[in-house]
Amino acid sequence: MLGHDYLPVAIFALIAIAIPLLTFWLTRFFRPHHSTELKLTTYECGEEPLGEAMIQFHFQYYMFAILFLVFDLVAVFLLLWVAVYTDLTFTAKFAMGLFLAITLLSLWYALRKEEVIWI
Repeated sequence: MLGHDYLPVAIFALIAIAIPLLTFWLTRFFRPHHSTELKLTTYECGEEPLGEAMIQFHFQYYMFAILFLVFDLVAVFLLLWVAVYTDLTFTAKFAMGLFLAITLLSLWYALRKEEVIWI
């Protein structure tokens, strides 16, 4: 009987859904309800917020952040690669060399387009 086999899974799923819903519902009764004007303001490191929060950032900041993340991941891959370099086959070394070449080519391209990033 196929339905009987999934009964423990269904019970576990119901419990997994019920526990978070129950905790959200119970916290409404135990939390304090003393909202003041000071509690409703935005907390910024203890400073009073000044001006409008919706400002537009330049695209260059996002481009720099993406480049940072890409080369940060490359550094992680290189550290793992160096840790097992002596145990790698020729194919694995060639694949990593190709990966490193593409990464260096992209770094060269990004530095050539430096005016896009740093303006």
